[in-house]
Amino acid sequence: MQFVDEAQIRVQAGRGGNGVASFRREKYIPFGGPNGGDGGDGGSVYLQADRNLNTLVDFRFTKDFKAQNGQAGMGQQKTGRAGEDLYIPVPVGTMVRDLETQEQIGDLIEEGQTMLVARGGKHGLGNVHFKSSTNRTPRQCTPGDAGDARQLQLELAVLADVGLLGLPNAGKSSLISAVSAARPKVADYPFTTLYPNLGVVRISAETSFVMADIPGLIEGASEGAGLGIQFLKHLSRTGLLLQVVDMAPIDGSDPLEAVGTIENELHQYSDALADKPRWLVFNKSDLLPEDEARVKVDEWVQALDWQGPVYCISAANRSGTQSLMEDIAQTLAERRRENEERADATQ
Repeated sequence: MQFVDEAQIRVQAGRGGNGVASFRREKYIPFGGPNGGDGGDGGSVYLQADRNLNTLVDFRFTKDFKAQNGQAGMGQQKTGRAGEDLYIPVPVGTMVRDLETQEQIGDLIEEGQTMLVARGGKHGLGNVHFKSSTNRTPRQCTPGDAGDARQLQLELAVLADVGLLGLPNAGKSSLISAVSAARPKVADYPFTTLYPNLGVVRISAETSFVMADIPGLIEGASEGAGLGIQFLKHLSRTGLLLQVVDMAPIDGSDPLEAVGTIENELHQYSDALADKPRWLVFNKSDLLPEDEARVKVDEWVQALDWQGPVYCISAANRSGTQSLMEDIAQTLAERRRENEERADATQ
């Protein structure tokens, strides 16, 4: 299945039905008076979050959506039928923006959540509303209003607790494969990850979290080089970033430079993303003797003056991955408790 995380669509709400001018015409009642009914309201257009969707690919082929018009009124004061509302399913995590005004309309982050994006037109009035003591045979009625029309930009940002980032071939896909049921492509050449992958990491029956892997970043990514920059927005909702670093790059490059490259690209893209809590995870420790790996990590941490948590793992043989996942779960649980306490304190 093709992964698409941006789309543009046009939505058109239904027009309200026209009111009608009608008069009562029955045998032996020659002057029955007005009895024109109102039209029905036009249908509105809603977006609805659906967890069974994980891409916006359907909107590449269907771009125009229109709700049903309201029915015109009828004689005998019969109101026209209202137009049916239109519900458009989108993936959970879809952000919606008005293309014309660039207004951020909202965010669909919960299953079943709905968002009104185009309101249906109001119904027209029948001539029964215009009857008065001085106007007993009103012939005026009003047309229904047009429904709203909008050009919308849809952007999907996956919902995950933890995000993986690093240079191509750092081992991010291997890590998410080792700790979850996700099965992204893993190979010994760059850019095997072409779109974000999600995996559920289950620590116990009661404890789990969602991890996201995006394509690797390269130098100049913030200016459009490579693949990863177009997917960095998928890390915007994460609470914790894991920067995965290859301890023994096959090209002989310096792991310290890899750390600096990623940090620079994050700041170029967004200070908000760069300021998120970030842990350093040195991967592929199995390629070095255990003592040498430990010494090198200590040297790198000192050279970087790194203040955050640091881990040395091997995704290939799952060495150190379990303790890393348990620490992540504990940190996320503590943050949830703190957020709940702050919320309670403000009430």
